[in-house]
Amino acid sequence: MEWIIAIALLVAFIVYIVISRFMQKKNVKTLTEEEFRAGYRKAQLIDVREPNEFDNGHVLGARNIPVSQLKMRIKEIRKDQPVYMYDYNGVIVARAASILRKQGIKDLYQLKGGFKKWGGKVKKKK
Repeated sequence: MEWIIAIALLVAFIVYIVISRFMQKKNVKTLTEEEFRAGYRKAQLIDVREPNEFDNGHVLGARNIPVSQLKMRIKEIRKDQPVYMYDYNGVIVARAASILRKQGIKDLYQLKGGFKKWGGKVKKKK
């Protein structure tokens, strides 16, 4: 009986991951670092990590709007410009993209692999 529950939980987890990946692809376009670099200067560049993570290092020119504050700070994001986002490894951006899409912001991009894969200029708080 316990193994049936374990298998059911495993199947549920796999279904959740598949659905999450599908929704992420629907909500946000993933760009390679080269593609991201080519467009982020003409867009709103947002780091959706928490402030302490942002202070430890972020893409030069990025604004910090943590996903935990996104709904409260939605007015800071323009609907008429593309939004380039990143987090540490590309997981939290899916939540941010879902929130932004519900607010009518549709032109959304993320850095493939997140900040940990970024090879460009970085700024840190001292």
